[in-house]
Amino acid sequence: MSHVIQAEGLRKRFGDTQALDGVDIEVERGRVLGVLGPNGAGKTTAVRVLATLLKADAGRAEVCGYDVVKDSVKVRAKIGLTGQYASVDEELTGHENLMMIGRLLDFSRNEARARSRELLQRFRLDDAAGRAAKTYSGGMRRRLDLAASLLNRPEVIFLDEPTTGLDPRARNEIWDTVQEATKDGATVLLTTQYLDEADALADQIAVFDHGRVVAEGTPDALKAQIGRQTLAVRVVERFRTEQLAAIVAQVTGEHPDVDEAAGLVTAPVPDSGVLPTMINRLGEAGIAVSELALRMPSLDEVFLTLTGHAAEQRGESVLETEGSLA
Repeated sequence: MSHVIQAEGLRKRFGDTQALDGVDIEVERGRVLGVLGPNGAGKTTAVRVLATLLKADAGRAEVCGYDVVKDSVKVRAKIGLTGQYASVDEELTGHENLMMIGRLLDFSRNEARARSRELLQRFRLDDAAGRAAKTYSGGMRRRLDLAASLLNRPEVIFLDEPTTGLDPRARNEIWDTVQEATKDGATVLLTTQYLDEADALADQIAVFDHGRVVAEGTPDALKAQIGRQTLAVRVVERFRTEQLAAIVAQVTGEHPDVDEAAGLVTAPVPDSGVLPTMINRLGEAGIAVSELALRMPSLDEVFLTLTGHAAEQRGESVLETEGSLA
């Protein structure tokens, strides 16, 4: 597969803040790259550089074979962009918003109208097409914003934290949209602070921290870097949770985490070899369990291991404020 997005050595500074510190990115055609990291990690700045909205201080980047600086006009014709906040005109209706974007893209009036109707139906906004966008819910405005970014049938879609502030139902609707776009052949670069979002949508993940890519790979490959799995055992009779915890500690040699309310005991293990021993010990003790499983590490654990802090731990910085796509 060819690389539709390529960046080498991107650097960008805002005052005393090194926003990008030698970032390399590669995304193959038809794939989703999840750029994962907290506010201030450099995600939005990277998107702005790749989308031709910001010029890097050093390094180079290409999108669809075009240099983002020398061939910026050609790059813009190939991409769609949705920022962290919906950028629709709230006084216009959903249909009028898309018509306006279509006309700005040099569509004829008939072409803009047909494409607008198609996208409003696809994003389940056709019933609200004649209403002002200010009457839309947050999820509806985000869907309208995404529809606008897809008007020109882009080969590459940049989504900068598209589900920030949305409720679970609206988030799932955006996830469905991303998956539909890739089925149509689009290449997606998705920035997010939500580890479950990256796990659900991304083929590849690049973990950003302090303006650098600190790790990259598939979700499963990143999880494998921790080199351990988690044993999870849930007891049927909750009063035996303490007894279960003692057995898990003996079998694994680790101090387990205990959720007494749920009757759940978990502990890290190096491999699946503990399972037969665990089953035997449970049988000897006469403890019935409703769950006995080995789990891969979560992306939360991966992020903490790689960066030394949780994904949401760092606060918003001048970097992301100046790099906002609002």
